[in-house]
Order: sequence, then structure tokens, then C-alpha cells
Amino acid sequence: MKNLVISGNSLPNIPWEDRPANCNNPLWRYSANPIIQRDLLPDSNSIFNSAVVPFDKGFAGVFRCDDKNRRMTLHAGFSDDGVNWKINEEQLHFDCNDDEIGEWVYGYDPRVCFIDDRYYVTWCNGYYGPTIGVAWTTDFNTFHQMENAFLPYNRNGVMFPRKINGKYAMLSRPSDTGHTAFGDIFYSDSPDMEYWGHHRHVMSPAAFEVSAWQCMKIGAGPVPIETSEGWLMFYHGVLRSCNGYVYSFGSALLDIDEPWKVICRSGQYLISPQKEYECVGDVPNVCFPCAELHDPVTGKVAIYYGCADTVTGLAFGYIQEIIEFTRRTNIL
Repeated sequence: MKNLVISGNSLPNIPWEDRPANCNNPLWRYSANPIIQRDLLPDSNSIFNSAVVPFDKGFAGVFRCDDKNRRMTLHAGFSDDGVNWKINEEQLHFDCNDDEIGEWVYGYDPRVCFIDDRYYVTWCNGYYGPTIGVAWTTDFNTFHQMENAFLPYNRNGVMFPRKINGKYAMLSRPSDTGHTAFGDIFYSDSPDMEYWGHHRHVMSPAAFEVSAWQCMKIGAGPVPIETSEGWLMFYHGVLRSCNGYVYSFGSALLDIDEPWKVICRSGQYLISPQKEYECVGDVPNVCFPCAELHDPVTGKVAIYYGCADTVTGLAFGYIQEIIEFTRRTNIL
């Protein structure tokens, strides 16, 4: 892959820490994790599973902040360096022309994707069960809510950073009302960000005997990265162990023009719960990626992930090495 091409704008100020001398893994944790503690806000019980993007001269994001009532809320936040964050204490409010759609029930696990001239926010929205809420913003102060993308029940709505075959594109995971014990990744497209269709199956969980960390359910993580080798998608996978669910994450390459066709997927995980802040918290043993920042010039990528449904961690790697890892451990 000497001639690997990575799409996106140059990001010379990407948060970064070099690989530790004793580490041979394609992804390594930030030594100062967790970067966002659970009590950063006066009323926050936990801050995790959140989305960040380059914005202005620094970074902005939408953060899942469960409050001390244990309500799942969303908050906007800003950072100069992508590591130290100022998150608004006031809950994010959506402007919506339809009172029924705009009625707030709950919101969690957001993603943010920049397309054309605006930032689209997708999140798990409460509307007679979990579905995919959609909104857009240009300044992370005013958010305009659109129609929900899908019927309940659905989670992990992740948009692609450009139109594909002339249409907006999104990954999702149909689910149920509770702690879903199943889950495949699907692809859908839309001509107008309102009506979604042409649903295509992308990936199922792996067989336990083949790759146990992703044998129960899977779901898309951050916005996919476009490369000359295909769309690089980070995704979480779940193992049902004798002590409960274990969330790890790995990687896959999707076809550029038909992203529902998988080129390869990692049999090994990139990150699994091993550090104390990943293993101990409100929901033990969870590493859940929701955002990435990447610099096409250097090939660096920084991945933000929720840890034990309590705090937020950061991991680093090189896109070329991760693609090589995905091909080397491919289970297809």
C-alpha cells in the first residue's frame, strides 16, 4: 500500500501521542486516559459515547451526558486541542417545525458528520422506542431537527461523509426495545435526508468459533474514512460472556461504490476492555467508539471511545497500519 490515498482535509493539529516503545499494536491508548471524566459537569453522572469533529481552529462535538437523574441527554462542547474539553452545562435543545418529532424523550450515542456546508448529527432518539434522530448545525449553537430516519427500533446511525451514487448514505443497526441480544449492520440511502430506503445488509456477527469478541452483535462506530483501498469502518462487537456483555471494537473495509459489500473485516479486535477505566464503571467491560479524527497527510487517526459507559477515552494509530491489520486478520 505504498500509494494509499486518504480523503479528507489536512488536520495538522490532530490530537496525538506517539506509539509507546513496547507496543506493537496498530492502535494504542492515550497515556492520560480518560480524557473526559464522568463529573466534568456539575450534574453529570457520566460522559461517554460522544462525537467530535474539526471546527473553526479547534474542535467541537456532541456529547452524551447522563445526568444525576440518570436521564440520557446531549450537550455541545468545544476544545482547542481535542483533549481538553469545555462542555456546555445546559442540555442541547433542537429547533423543530414538528412538535411531535421534536418532543424530547431521550437521546444518546451521537455521531457528527460534515457534508457539504453543515454538520449532521445522528443519535439514538426516543420516539416510541429507540430510533435514529437527525439534525443539522453550522455553529454547534443552533441545531435544526429533521424527521427521524427510521422506524423504531434502531440504533447506531452513522452517516458517510459524502453522497454515494448521488445519495446520502447511512449505516444503522435494527434492534429492539431493550439491551438487544442481536444486531447486524445495514446500509440505507436517501435523496433528501428525509426518506430513507434501498436498505442493504452489510455485516452480521461472526461465529463464536471464528471471532468471539464480535459473535453476539455488531454496530458501526465513527464516520467511515474514505481511502483508495475502500471505506475504513471502525465498529463495535459484543461477546456474551459468563459475566455479561463485553464490548470491543475492530475494523472493516467496505467497497467505495457499494459500501454494503465488505472487502475484509478484522478477526482480532483493535481495542478490548483491559484498563481499569474500561472494565470498571456503570456498565463494566465496554469500549465503544463513536468518533474519529484523521489527518490524510500523515495517515494519523485519533479515535474517541466510551469506557464502561462512564468516561471517554482516546486511542491513536496509523490508517495504513490499521488497513494492513484488517487484511491480515480478515475472517471473510
